[in-house]
Amino acid sequence: MKPKDILLALVVVALWGGNFVVIRVGLDSFPPLLLAALRFVPVAMLAPFLPRPDMSWKRLVSLGLAWFVAQFSLLFLGMAVGMPPGLASVVLQFQAFITIAVAALVLGEKPGLRQVAGSLVALAGLGLIGLTAGSGGVTLAGFLLILGAAMFWSMGNILMRGAKKVDMLGLIAWLSLIPPLPLLGLSWAFEGQERIVQALTHLNVYGVGAVLYLTVFATIIGYGGWGKLLNTYPAGTVAPFSLLIPVFGAVCARLAMGETFGPRRMAGMALILAGLAVVALPGFKRGAAKPAKQ
Repeated sequence: MKPKDILLALVVVALWGGNFVVIRVGLDSFPPLLLAALRFVPVAMLAPFLPRPDMSWKRLVSLGLAWFVAQFSLLFLGMAVGMPPGLASVVLQFQAFITIAVAALVLGEKPGLRQVAGSLVALAGLGLIGLTAGSGGVTLAGFLLILGAAMFWSMGNILMRGAKKVDMLGLIAWLSLIPPLPLLGLSWAFEGQERIVQALTHLNVYGVGAVLYLTVFATIIGYGGWGKLLNTYPAGTVAPFSLLIPVFGAVCARLAMGETFGPRRMAGMALILAGLAVVALPGFKRGAAKPAKQ
């Protein structure tokens, strides 16, 4: 990769890692379902200016419901009821292993030895983190909701398997047309009119800044930059950079909010990242022929 593209990849994953701290800040100003809806409203306004992805409406709507409505509602709810941002950024990455399991069950894709080994390592790490629920700002409900978000992220990944290659920014803009109404409806039903009106009529710089970050930096710039990289380089070259998202997430949470990780959580986070590395990083073939000297 060119140095400028490596820099772009690092900027994107840093923006996505910082996204979790920003969500935590936004939740101090907005109820979770309303904040999730507000994230997508400005992005949806880009759809008329970008071509619709070459994808059936059925797949587009299903993808929007899984990736955006279900994943982000559960993520925001999980962080609201008891999951610190740094830890959430790591646990959410368990989606990679859920995707492997769902692909095996639904698509008949037999996982390789590396996938199985990486999944078992990450599962051990997830178990260690789960044992800490009920202490240090983590509730069992928050932990399970983040796992639910990871499950719906993986379902979206499976839906993308059968889709043609599309422009990522255009896809995100069109998918953003789907979540505002369902999320606003859920917010009205469960969070109530009074909380919605209170949040929207008592805006502050932190709440507005959080929405702008989630919209402009995490979504438009993040997905736009990631899409540019995927259109320039093979997916296997770009994908390993995503391993840095939980690293940036944990570092940002530590620096911005003083989030601490006990020995058991540190070990669990390390095992999940190790499992991701085993699955995602390129392998080395033993005994590969060396190129002939010229």
